[in-house]
Amino acid sequence: MPPAMADSVSRTRPASFAPAACRALCLLLCLAGLLLPAVAPAEQVRDIADFAGVRNNVLVGYGLVVGLDGTGDQTTQTPFTEQGLTNMLSQLGITVPAGSNMQMRNVAAVMVTANLPPFARPGQQVDVVVSSIGNARSLRGGTLLMTPLKGMDGETYGLAQGNLLVGGVGAQANGSSVQINQQAGGRIARGALVEREVPLELGGPRGELDLYLRNPDFATARRLVLAINNEFGRTVAAAQDGGLIRLQGPSSPNERVNFMARVEGVQVTPMSERPKVIVNSRTGAVVLNGAVKLHRAAVAHGNLSIVIDTDNRVSQPEPFGEGRTVVAPNSDISIEQQGGALHLVEGSADLMDVVKALNALGATPQDLMSILEALKAAGSLRAELEII
Repeated sequence: MPPAMADSVSRTRPASFAPAACRALCLLLCLAGLLLPAVAPAEQVRDIADFAGVRNNVLVGYGLVVGLDGTGDQTTQTPFTEQGLTNMLSQLGITVPAGSNMQMRNVAAVMVTANLPPFARPGQQVDVVVSSIGNARSLRGGTLLMTPLKGMDGETYGLAQGNLLVGGVGAQANGSSVQINQQAGGRIARGALVEREVPLELGGPRGELDLYLRNPDFATARRLVLAINNEFGRTVAAAQDGGLIRLQGPSSPNERVNFMARVEGVQVTPMSERPKVIVNSRTGAVVLNGAVKLHRAAVAHGNLSIVIDTDNRVSQPEPFGEGRTVVAPNSDISIEQQGGALHLVEGSADLMDVVKALNALGATPQDLMSILEALKAAGSLRAELEII
């Protein structure tokens, strides 16, 4: 081959071969990505488990909201409001004459609730929720007076006071009224001052720490133990059951905090959630998670309606007769049934197949609950059915 021809071949051949090779390689990579199973993302330990003792503590108190624009409690129907105000005034050195009838339309009795977070110290502030317990129409524009917040042991852990933020609004006149959202409750951001801390013990005398899984599962507990031990390079974690991991940490407080922070940052892949269908019987909402599968089944769905129509007929006697006028009810009962043909439903691949199969039935959410129960009883719905 002449040199000129050889050079032309060497210049043109790679240029035509490279794009085809790249396209084939990309196609193979795409096919491989489609064939590989989806891998669940790893999560940190802090997102799936909690250390024993690190929790919130609920607080509750009884107080009074003042400064309402005539929308407070009617004291004749809520005597505890008047009693609470009388006790508060007596503590301030004001004596209310016995038997006095106080008409306090600007005062409302409320319950105050708050969550005391872990490691809260005296002087810190937490949010509070204020809820009316009387017949007040609205707490809008009110101010909560100093209210002690007590824990389960009866001790006072905080004091709440401040102006309420109420999201609802309403108005009424001449028997007509309009209301947006709820007005019998409000919130005070950073409205409670912590007065006492809750004793908290992290770990045992020898440094033992307990880790609770939020969703107990034996496989997840096993993976969690392996991930923690692999992080530290030695055996520091052991599973007690499907929801409890026992850790052997240091006894020094500073080293224990570093140990717990390191454990919370460990990456672990939890087991996928079990198939579950949640049915809200009050609202008719139906929620399915991604693991729900529907095996082949045939469903016939039809509506049955019964209509009862009552017509009252009046029977009058002849003039100057001895009879009397009577009312004779006449009821007409009709039954209507809509026919339902058999529909084949199946969704064993993914959640979208299940949704499409159920939508093909054309049932309302209320009817869908009955269909799901029947599919579960027939063994076609491979999921746990929970009614809330």
